[in-house]
Amino acid sequence: MRVTLLGAGVPTPTPRRYGSAYLLDVGGHSLLIDCGPATTYKLTRAGRRTPEVSLLLFTHHHFDHNADYPCFVLTRWDQDVDQTPLQVYGPPPTEDLTRRLFAAPDGAWVSDWHSRIEHPGSQRVFSNRGGTLPRRPPQIDAVDIDAAFQLEEDGFSVRAAGTVHAQPLLESVAYRIDSDQGSVVFTGDTEPVDSVVELARGADMLVCMCWDTDAAMEADGLSEGMTGTPSAATLAAQAGVRTLVLTHVGPNLDRPSVREKGLQDAAAAFDGAIVFGEELQTLDVAGSP
Repeated sequence: MRVTLLGAGVPTPTPRRYGSAYLLDVGGHSLLIDCGPATTYKLTRAGRRTPEVSLLLFTHHHFDHNADYPCFVLTRWDQDVDQTPLQVYGPPPTEDLTRRLFAAPDGAWVSDWHSRIEHPGSQRVFSNRGGTLPRRPPQIDAVDIDAAFQLEEDGFSVRAAGTVHAQPLLESVAYRIDSDQGSVVFTGDTEPVDSVVELARGADMLVCMCWDTDAAMEADGLSEGMTGTPSAATLAAQAGVRTLVLTHVGPNLDRPSVREKGLQDAAAAFDGAIVFGEELQTLDVAGSP
């Protein structure tokens, strides 16, 4: 069971990080949790191919978590000669967003995939890659879910819990994935809440948003709906997890001096392993330090 941090940043782009996206390899499957800006490019930089991903889980629909959705879907479809369906789950408006992007006759990207299906040159490209005509439109099974969501797959299971972030304007969830290889929780964006503590209870790894230090967030009036240090560490300690991964890191916390203070504060609240997440970093869940 392995996590690759594709996007470990926030809506503000910096040279080091931008947006949220995580690749999870578990039980012979590859899952994507969120699909923020440049996810497809970062996946390629990590040495992976989009057709490897069979399942996409959205925590919520802010652009730093979903902006690369059309690019990922179309690249995966274009490169996948087997024309494998993609399963997508997330809070509303997952279904409506998918329809507006890809569904005939008037989805935003229908003109692209329709021309690639019908144009002789595009058909030849598909055939030269090993595909068998006729080529089908993108096969996307998108489902709106809520905090009661559970999924059983061959080799792993997924369950969700509600988070507190941008309600009532957007719903948001955290996910826990369990397998014989370990367990990992992705908080998405949230303030520290009991539902996430319970979801993460005893997990091997907690991938937790950490915008800034708690003191800086309180001074800026940003404590509601988000987690910082040491509150992320307190959440990890309450849940009894083994490893805490700090991600969704804002520009201020990414400054060396602030990062050092934030890590000191986190270590005072949590005695497990703490990882300051960097983009393209790969972590073994059961065997992480």
